[in-house]
Amino acid sequence: MKQKTRWHDALVLAAVLCAAFLIVTGTQQITGRIDGVASMVFVLAVFLISVYTDGYVWGVVASLIGVLAVNFAFRSPYFAFNFTLPENLFSGMAMLVVSIMTSTLTTRIKKQEQLRMESETEKMRATLLRAVSHDLRTPLTSIYGACSTVIENYDSLEKEQKLKLLGEACSDAQWLNRMVENLLSVTRFDGGQVAVQKTPTVLDELIDTVLVRFQKRYPKVPVTTYLPDSFIVIPMDSMLISQVLTNLLENAAVHAEGMTQLTLRVFTLGSRAVFEVSDNGCGIPKERLRTLFTGVLPADAAADSGKHGMGIGLSVCAAIVKAHGGEIQAESKVGEGTSIRFWLETESIETEENEDEQ
Repeated sequence: MKQKTRWHDALVLAAVLCAAFLIVTGTQQITGRIDGVASMVFVLAVFLISVYTDGYVWGVVASLIGVLAVNFAFRSPYFAFNFTLPENLFSGMAMLVVSIMTSTLTTRIKKQEQLRMESETEKMRATLLRAVSHDLRTPLTSIYGACSTVIENYDSLEKEQKLKLLGEACSDAQWLNRMVENLLSVTRFDGGQVAVQKTPTVLDELIDTVLVRFQKRYPKVPVTTYLPDSFIVIPMDSMLISQVLTNLLENAAVHAEGMTQLTLRVFTLGSRAVFEVSDNGCGIPKERLRTLFTGVLPADAAADSGKHGMGIGLSVCAAIVKAHGGEIQAESKVGEGTSIRFWLETESIETEENEDEQ
C-alpha cells in the first residue's frame, strides 16, 4: 500500500512540474515575456503537489526543483544558475513556505478525516453489538427454556408436548444458524471493500431457488410473483442475492402483522433489473425507516423481546446489494404495508420489457 502511495505521489510530482514547465514555455513563446509568470506558475505547482501528496517531502522537493527550473530556464542569465539575485532567493523562499504550510494543513485534515472514519467504525461496531445482543438473546432464551423444560419434566410431559417444545427449539436453532451466516456476511462486506465474484445467472432460476427455500420455512405464507416475459441474465453472486431476497421475504413473514398478501415482483428499467418485495401488513414507522438498512436498533424495538429483530438481516442485504454496485431502498406507510426494492445491472435481455408497474 505504501509503495502504491509513493508511486502515486511521484507521478503527481512529475506530472504537475511538467505541466508547469510547459505552461511557462508556452507563455514565453506566445507573448515573448515571462516576467513574474514563471515564479507564479511554479508556486501554484508547488501548492498543488503539496495538496495531492502525503507528507512534507514531495512539497519540499517540488519547491527545490521549481527554484532550480525558474533560475535556470526562465531568469537571466538563461541556462545558467545565479542565486545572487534577490528575486531568485525570494521566489525560492516563497515556494518553500507555500509547500510547508500547505503540507501541514493537508496533513492535519487527513488526520482529522482518519479519526472521523475510525469514530464512525467504532459506532458501527457498537451498533452491531447492540443488534446482536437483541437478536440473539431471544432465541437462545427460548432454546434454553424449551430444553430445560423437557429435561426437568421428561416423565410428566406427553409426547406431543415434548415434540412441540423440541420443535420450537429446533426452529430457533435454525434461525440462529442463519443469523451467524448474516454476521459472516457483515464481516465480509464491512466497508464495501470486498469485490463479489459475479457469474451470469438466469433470473427465473434464481427466483425458483428463493421461493423453494422460503416455502420450506413458511409453507403457510403464499407468495405472489410477477416476472418479466423476457429472458434475463444478471451478473451476480447468486448465493448472496438469494440470501437478500430470502431475508426480505422472511422479514415480511415475521414482522408484517396483519399481512394477507406478500408479493415478489421483478421488472426491468433500461439495463437494470429491479427486485421488489412488498406486503400489505402493519408498515414501518418513519423513525425506523430512516435506519432500516444501517443495523441501528431503536429503543422501542430493543424493548420488544417477543420477536426477532430485523436490523442485522437488512444491513446485510444493503451491504450485499452495494457490493454488487446496486442500491436498495424502502417505502412504507403504517397500516398500509411496506415495499423494499433494489436493482442490479443486467447482462442481456432477449426482448424489450415495458414495465408499467413500479
